[in-house]
Amino acid sequence: MTAAAETPIVSDAKRHVAMTSWKAPAIFALFTVLFALLPLFGPRDGVSTFRLVADASAVIRVPDLVLPSNPTAWVCVVLMAAATFAAAARARAHRPQPLWLITAYVVFLLLGFLAWASAGGTLPMIGLLSGALALATPLIFGALGGVIGERVGVVNIAIEAQLLAGAFSAALVGSLTGTPWLGLVAAMLSGLLVSLVLAVFAVTYFVNQIIVGVVLNVLVIGLTTFFYGTLLNPNSDTLNSPELFPRIAVPLLSEIPVLGPVLFDQTVVVYLMYVVVFVVWFGLYRTRWGLRLRAVGEHPQAADTVGINVIATRYANVMLAGAIAGMGGAFYTLVSNPQFGREMTAGAGFIALAALIFGKWDPIRVTLAALLFGFATNLQGVLSVIGSPVPSQFMLMLPYVVTLFAVAGLVGRSRPPAASGQPYIKS
Repeated sequence: MTAAAETPIVSDAKRHVAMTSWKAPAIFALFTVLFALLPLFGPRDGVSTFRLVADASAVIRVPDLVLPSNPTAWVCVVLMAAATFAAAARARAHRPQPLWLITAYVVFLLLGFLAWASAGGTLPMIGLLSGALALATPLIFGALGGVIGERVGVVNIAIEAQLLAGAFSAALVGSLTGTPWLGLVAAMLSGLLVSLVLAVFAVTYFVNQIIVGVVLNVLVIGLTTFFYGTLLNPNSDTLNSPELFPRIAVPLLSEIPVLGPVLFDQTVVVYLMYVVVFVVWFGLYRTRWGLRLRAVGEHPQAADTVGINVIATRYANVMLAGAIAGMGGAFYTLVSNPQFGREMTAGAGFIALAALIFGKWDPIRVTLAALLFGFATNLQGVLSVIGSPVPSQFMLMLPYVVTLFAVAGLVGRSRPPAASGQPYIKS
């Protein structure tokens, strides 16, 4: 074999080794040690009760899960250590960390922490999981919009603006028309309009996409705050009192223990979220639309060479991403809150961006990441109610700590689409 032939092989091997990330094993080890300090220096006597039914009138009765607090925490420490060694072995063998290993580690950590923190109390699992899903729903819509935008080559920093514009429009139109359905449509159109502005500046005029996104966030916050103070707030009875979507229980499925009331006793917006997650995943990897979208995001010049209109593809998909994010905004005022409030999204668009990176620009992974962030956010309220010894200040910062460590490398190396953020200038 000639030297010229050997060079690519050697460079590929070096590149493979360079891509090996020890971040996941290191973070696993750090969290395992930190968590082990809880039962070691702060042992909790008694048992933890996990209530698996919403109320005593449930059709299918499931007994409470009762676990000894401190022994359960130690068992989870051992399982977390085993997962850490498995992650280290895969890193040493230059193999990527599988999703199931990361998921298992997170489950062991959460189970051990909940058992330790709820010692002597009863943890309502239905309420905890339902609240997590409610908090995660707008994050999922926003993150899916980010997936489509970045997969086609446009960085969507303006997710916060799309969520906020969607919430405002849904409240206003829903109040004027008396139907939440038109409010949902208005939210989608508002998100689409924000993304259209992003596309005009980023795709047509080649303005830095991150700067455009930041400006749009500030602009929409200013506009919605102004109109809230001058229009909605003085006329709240007629302009800021939309009808909410009712809960719809799916027959049979809603009676499944634990997961049934959480997943299948929801509003139309949540059911639409299930559909959108599947459609985006299927479309991205199983259809011609997804193939063209990914080609434009990875190598727009090659896509143009084979006849794909790069500019039109980017415009269409960025606007589609905005419409999806707008649906997430509608959740705030048509499901969780009957009124629009000033800056009510509270930075959810930026958490959605973190979920986007955590999920490696994949719809399923992004959804799981958003659910994790929603769970971490809801956990603080639940533990406060049951009288957990964990300081409330720590619980308030928990979602952001999870976000920080997730983006820092819990999933290893995250590589965005090759042409993401790069304007395409046809030669």
